[in-house]
Amino acid sequence: MDDWRASAACQNADPDLFFPVGTGAPALIQAEEAKEVCLRCPVREACLRWAMEDSRQVTGVWGGLDEDERRARKRRLRRRTSEVR
Repeated sequence: MDDWRASAACQNADPDLFFPVGTGAPALIQAEEAKEVCLRCPVREACLRWAMEDSRQVTGVWGGLDEDERRARKRRLRRRTSEVR
């Protein structure tokens, strides 16, 4: 386990909070609640980096971003990389 996890704001939260099921209003509210935990997290960037680069998490809220937001961020990064070449 990575050292950053010991400082994560979510370590005492219910893990299910970070994995909303569905796309309806209850799931959207749950995702926003999870993101609020992330906003006050001192290791948010490390968490996001782990989810996107090291483990390639597909589901859940990691580092304050949900699945769609992480996919969009990856697309933007790929575009920037291809523009530089």
